Amino acid sequence: MTHHDMVIRGGRVIDGTGRAAFTADVAVDGGLITEVGRVPQRGEREIDADGALVTPGFVDIHTHYDGQATWSNRMSPSSHHGVTTVVMGNCGVGFAPCRPADHEMLIELMEGVEDIPGAVLAEGIGWQWESFPEYLDFLGSRQYDMDLGAQLPHGALRVYVMGQRGADREPATAEDIATMRAITAEAIRAGALGFSSSRTLNHRSSRGEPTPSLKAEVDELLGIAAGLRDAGRGVIEMISDFADPDEEFAFLEAMVRESGRPMSISLAQGLSPQGWRKLLERIERANAHGLPMRGQVAPRGIGILMGHATTLNPFSTRPSFKEVAHLPPPERLAALRDPSRKARILEEQPTPAFARLFAVMAGGEKLWELGDPPDYEPAPKDSIAARARAVGADPWSFAYDLLLERDGQVILYTPFANYAENNLDCCREMLLHENTVPGLGDGGAHVGTICDASFVTSLLTHWGRDRKRGGLIDLETLVRRQTRDTAAAVGLDDRGELVPGKRADLNVIDFDALRVRAPHIVHDLPAGGPRLQQQADGFLATLVAGEITYQQGEATGALPGRLIRP
Repeated sequence: MTHHDMVIRGGRVIDGTGRAAFTADVAVDGGLITEVGRVPQRGEREIDADGALVTPGFVDIHTHYDGQATWSNRMSPSSHHGVTTVVMGNCGVGFAPCRPADHEMLIELMEGVEDIPGAVLAEGIGWQWESFPEYLDFLGSRQYDMDLGAQLPHGALRVYVMGQRGADREPATAEDIATMRAITAEAIRAGALGFSSSRTLNHRSSRGEPTPSLKAEVDELLGIAAGLRDAGRGVIEMISDFADPDEEFAFLEAMVRESGRPMSISLAQGLSPQGWRKLLERIERANAHGLPMRGQVAPRGIGILMGHATTLNPFSTRPSFKEVAHLPPPERLAALRDPSRKARILEEQPTPAFARLFAVMAGGEKLWELGDPPDYEPAPKDSIAARARAVGADPWSFAYDLLLERDGQVILYTPFANYAENNLDCCREMLLHENTVPGLGDGGAHVGTICDASFVTSLLTHWGRDRKRGGLIDLETLVRRQTRDTAAAVGLDDRGELVPGKRADLNVIDFDALRVRAPHIVHDLPAGGPRLQQQADGFLATLVAGEITYQQGEATGALPGRLIRP
């Protein structure tokens, strides 16, 4: 070969296998990596990577772009963080299969579970499908800035087969189960990467109804598992409260045994500092008995973002706040600066629905101002309560005034998971465990309250360079975890490693400049809906199938991404 489509020259290659970094050129032809080493031939295009890292593209296996993928070509915020493959359809929610009469029901379920406004979904989704294969065909006709993989969601499946009985969580009949088994096999054969389900009370529709899959009995779960076995491939993704860990794990292990397919389970530290260890021990035990199960874990705390531009703030449910909440931002901020209104709001109590969030904030001890760049491992001395004490102020009065600064653009952060001990030691331990895989970023979801698609960049910067409150993790391990390991977790063996023959999904990174920027609100959703957006500095180039999709953080216009059909 006298030339290549592209050559990336002289970068420090971290190839995703876990081996030590090395300096090399990378040649790309026909969307694949063809050489890694010294490449004497020239490229039609070349990238000078001297002094930069060259890594595989990142694979994010836990997103909710199910709606966004139907109206947008760009899967941001994930696309700003070197992600070249996402998997959606997690947590048992999605939009196929679905009969026309049930459109509104699935919109309300996604709105409640994943905080995507119903008006946005109703405006944006065209519903050019009914069955899951038809949904995949629609996605397959579109172009994206990255590859997308889809999973069959239990909530949609149950409502499609059982109608209102499924939504009301009634037990499935033998006929219902047989139909679910057939549809599951059909979906996997058509290209679904797997099946997902939710068994947590935290997942409710916008009407407050629990998710349809909450009380699915073991015979239903095993019937669906048999559908995966019939298809001969696919993965299972589950989230559960584990109210009775022994009974729940027996269900999940039975699904893995029946299907013969691997399973991942959401795993995080809750308010109980050591509760996650018990679940991880059960995952270890399952693997020891030949049942492939992984915990999906996060690299930082999972938390709520609060401000005057976001969906929530500590005062948003109080009557005197709600009186002015509808006003345009300048007028609303002016009204909130009135000392008499402030006094009334502080005297009022939050609604009972807000009680859980106030418990998490712990009187301001677990509440921090999120700066730029954001600090996702903040110290207790910097909490709102501690800062208020330092000036002799009430913490909620202090928070009220702080939120009015910078024209109301200040954002407060309260982590409800992975921060029970005011540090991220639990995340480090989870990330390094052999039976876990990075996930839980929820890209595309929680558009006004959480922005964790940036997990991928935090994984590298916080754990690979910046952490001051504990041990770091070597970059080779971090890259492997977010590339080869995540790809393998969903059965994708054509990507995730920077070796000849694999897909040319790549990142060129100025690691010294790499950082997560502060989240901010944009209004680019259908119907003018707002959402949190978050960019990153330091990504010099991102390639999907050998084409540069982003350069210096800016979109190039190339859309080589497609629906993945195994």
